[in-house]
Amino acid sequence: MSEAIEVRKGLVGVYADESSVSKVMPETNSLTYRGYAVQDLCEEASFDEVAYLLWNGELPTAAQLRDFQAAEKAERALSPALLRVLRDFPRDAHPMDAIRTAVSFMGMEDPECADISDAAQRRKAVRLLARIPTAVAATNRLSKGLEPIAPDASLPFCENFFHMVFGRVPAKEVIKAFDVSMILYAEHTFNASTFAARVVTSTMADMHGAITAGIAALKGPLHGGANEAVMHMLKEIPSPEAAEAWLRERFDHKALVMGFGHRVYKNGDSRVPTMKKYAEIMAEVVGDKRWMNTSAVLAKVMLEEKRIHPNLDFPAGPAYYLMGFDIPMFTPIFVCSRITGWAAHVLEQAADNRLIRPLSLYNGLEQRPVTPIAQRG
Repeated sequence: MSEAIEVRKGLVGVYADESSVSKVMPETNSLTYRGYAVQDLCEEASFDEVAYLLWNGELPTAAQLRDFQAAEKAERALSPALLRVLRDFPRDAHPMDAIRTAVSFMGMEDPECADISDAAQRRKAVRLLARIPTAVAATNRLSKGLEPIAPDASLPFCENFFHMVFGRVPAKEVIKAFDVSMILYAEHTFNASTFAARVVTSTMADMHGAITAGIAALKGPLHGGANEAVMHMLKEIPSPEAAEAWLRERFDHKALVMGFGHRVYKNGDSRVPTMKKYAEIMAEVVGDKRWMNTSAVLAKVMLEEKRIHPNLDFPAGPAYYLMGFDIPMFTPIFVCSRITGWAAHVLEQAADNRLIRPLSLYNGLEQRPVTPIAQRG
């Protein structure tokens, strides 16, 4: 019987459920959110609008957007209790461990934690969208011995994040590049962290539990942590002129090259051209083209020699570095964005729920008797 069963490691090619949240359109090689190409959203909409779109199915009107932004701004502050907890975290803790724990703590504090009605879950999603960036910024500053900066409700979402991290709002070109990255990272079908969140939701667990699981899955370098690994890799290369030789040495040792390849895209990640455009704008604004020039060499040789395209993490890593963010913050920034996609899937899973419980094909020993300890040699 087992010979007729096909086990697909990693669930490759397996359709686990239906979803209307996002899709990679094969005919255009475009990632779409609710039918809109993500590259078009980057140019014509803001991250706030995209968050609303993912949760509600349509882009907001001006009035709906104002209400949505007002609700988010009202929920940005962290409780004194959570701030005390953040202060007690080890200084050398990875920010992803810190934000995972912070979100779990937010769940314990939330008065609607146990309420899994659609209305309550949506309110909790707004609170998470608002507070996760505050927690990310606070843990970053505390790890350096600096005091957290309180959120500013007069500032838009992206401007407020820079304010909380650096105490200042950068040029509009930087804000736009950051906003674009947030849109591009917001959602990507049944990726590992999204599926983890949906599995937790299928047990009828609450929003905070599902998002905590998503964060845990996102930490891994084969998923969200790749943008950090890309920047560490680029910093190993002395100059753009040394990039090709460095890469060919990696080929010789069959070493992994971060930021390349994607399970979904066969002809290149559709998000890359847009993120690359804004990473290059960042290089112009900062006046440092080393990272993008080095990246260009790596991408060219990888395509020529291995026929492998870069993924979103490849341009996003240097873009965040040029914005001034510490490398360990890159994946937590991903969390600040992906909370929108995760929450959309939590809501969708709960609306037509069935416990996700796959089978495994057993390949262990046949049933056998237990030998008394005195007879075990």
